[in-house]
Order: sequence, then C-alpha cells, then structure tokens
Amino acid sequence: MFGRRRIAGCRERSLQGSVLLGICMIVGAALGGCATLERLPAVTYAQAKRTDILDIPDARFYVSETKQILNLAVKASQRRNLARGVTATRYFLAISGGGDDGAFGAGLLVGWSDRGDRPEFDVVTGVSTGSLSAPFVFLGRAYDPQLKAVYTETNANDVFQKNAPLISALTGDSLTNNAPLRAMIARRLDDEMVRRIAEEYSKGRLLFILTTNLDQARPVIWNIGAIAASNNPKARDLIIDVLLASAAIPVVFPPVMLDVTVDGQRHQEMHVDGGTIAQAFLYPPSISLRTGAARVGVNEKTLRTERKRVAYVIRNGRFVRPEESVELRTIAIAKEALSTMTASSGVNDTYRMFLLARRDGVNFNLASIGDDFDVPYKGPFNQEYMQSLYDYGYQKGRAGYPWQKAPPGYVN
Repeated sequence: MFGRRRIAGCRERSLQGSVLLGICMIVGAALGGCATLERLPAVTYAQAKRTDILDIPDARFYVSETKQILNLAVKASQRRNLARGVTATRYFLAISGGGDDGAFGAGLLVGWSDRGDRPEFDVVTGVSTGSLSAPFVFLGRAYDPQLKAVYTETNANDVFQKNAPLISALTGDSLTNNAPLRAMIARRLDDEMVRRIAEEYSKGRLLFILTTNLDQARPVIWNIGAIAASNNPKARDLIIDVLLASAAIPVVFPPVMLDVTVDGQRHQEMHVDGGTIAQAFLYPPSISLRTGAARVGVNEKTLRTERKRVAYVIRNGRFVRPEESVELRTIAIAKEALSTMTASSGVNDTYRMFLLARRDGVNFNLASIGDDFDVPYKGPFNQEYMQSLYDYGYQKGRAGYPWQKAPPGYVN
C-alpha cells in the first residue's frame, strides 16, 4: 500500500494529541533525522466533496455537512414512522472508546439483554473500542454471544504485535502492528452480518462509526448501513477498514490508509482513532431533532407529550484517572499526562452530549465504571482483567443499571 521507504527530514509537529509521538520525534532527532513512508497525495478538505468512496451515496459525512445529515435523518425517520408509528419511543446509544475497558460496556449490554428490557436502538454510534461493539449491539440480542467473546476471549496477541522500538520510531508508522485485530474483525464481520446491517438500515435504523481524518484534522462519521446496503463487492472490506481505523490509536497502532479518487486521480486518506477528536457522540450539535421531526410531520406537541426520545451513553472508563505516585521519568510523566488528558476529554464529551440532549428534549442516561470496581489493571488486553470487568458490567446490567441523569459534577 505504501511503496518503498525513503528517508526525509523531520517536519516540526505539535505535541498536542499524542505525547508518545513527541517522544518518538525526540529519539529520531537525536539520531540525525526521522524516516517516513511513501504514500499517495492526501485529500484536502476543499477536495472532499469531489472524493469518491466506492461510488456509495451517503457513505460518510463531515460534521459540518448539516444539510446532508439532516436529509439522511429525515429519510430514516420516515421509514421508522412507517415501521413503528409516529409516537413510538426513539432510542439512541453512544458507546465510547476505552480500549480493553470496552469489556465494561459489553457486559452491561449483555446483562441488560438478559434482564429482558434492553430496547432496540434506532441509532447506535461507536468510537474506538465502541466501534467494535456497535455492530453487534445494533443487530440485537442474537449477537450477544459474539459481543461477549470479543471482550472475554481476546488477548493481546489477538490485537497487536510489537514492532522493534527503535525501528518503529525511525522507519515505521507505529509502535505495533494491528494486523491481528484486522483479522479478528474480518472473522466476525462476515457477509451475513453485513447483510443484516443492510436489512436494518432499510428499516430506518442507523449505525454510525467515527474516525479522524488526520490529514485534515477533522472527524468523519461513517454511515455503515449505507455501505452495507450498497451491494458493492468491496463494501465489507471498507467496513472492516473503518472499524479498524476508529480503533487505531495514533503512534500505538498504524493508521488506516484509504485509497480514494478525486476527479479521477488516485489519492489516499489517513484515518486514525475517532477518539483523537471525540470519545463518544450522539449526533452533530448542528442537527436539531425538532427540525427533523417537523419535516416528517411530527409537531412540537407530539414531541412533548407523546413520542419520547431516550439517549444512553456508555463510558468505557472512569471520569477521573486513578491516583498514582508518578515517577520523575519522561516516559512515566508522558504516560500519566496522556491518561489524564483522555479522562478529561471524556468528561468534556459527556457534557457536550448532555447539553445537546437537554436542548432537544432527549432523556439522558449515563453509565461508567464506578469506584466499586477495584480489580488491578494487569496490562493491555489481559483476559483475566477483561473477564472481571465484563462480569462487573454484566451484573450491573442484569440488576438494572442505575443510570446517571447528568454528567459528573453537574448541578441543575
């Protein structure tokens, strides 16, 4: 995909977004330069509307494309109204990033299923590890065994292979190789699953996955149902690439390079973890659910008194980084600083979704890992840890999770 390697001078970059990236640059500079890998020309934001993605309409959106997103929402709402009636409750689910802490959300959702009152979600969104859960949750209880297996039968070898550190810093694009993760996604996302996603899309249900276009420094919302329903022979591979990209933590995992065409010319887009920009999302703030409802004939009185809208947000993590006596070492400081930034970003994302739901009259519900889970972390994708966290989430869901009605610290 990349062609042959070549040596080039380092370009100065900001540390913001990845402390680890800065560390790799320092190592490279100390040795007289850093390496890069050849790639096709990037796509600029100005060229975005002329970019062809397998010739699939509505395959993806930029957050700024308010009109296109609203039109899609209106079409989906019309189909849902026909299937379920105008006054039927609408359910939204947002699943956040969190790496192996995704075992919490998986356990919670399966426990909720076994309790017997988990709804069929009209809209499911996923970011990072949430993107790996989202397709199974979208398809309902029949896929709970697969959802459970992803977070209880997976170990580090199923997710990544370590690269040689010095070589990675100087001549590679990441510290690890996530080919095992791609293979795992491909095994589970078979043709039947793609067909089922397309079928649900035809009923007006939406499955959205977030990636970050690193060339443009912008989030991209992928409409997985539209891709699945396209019948394009490459649709399944594109969905696999999108799920992999959404979980591709920059520097740790390699970016996903998508081959596209602009005005008939070949280009490549670099996509990485959606959590680089947002760890969870419901829908763009520029979209008004009231406006969309009015366009399909649902008036304000019906919205207020008859049709409920309920949003559930699963935060696969805590809102405060666990306390730790940080060593006076560069790597230790960088690690804990990045962890603190991630936790703070999760709080900010939650407030954004809460205020959005409040603006649009949506019932807000939040779940996260609580202080009562005290199993020590044992390293990336440790099965014993993930099983314990899955069981913790399962018991919470099975008993009836006590959903929080506001973000941490919010006082009305």
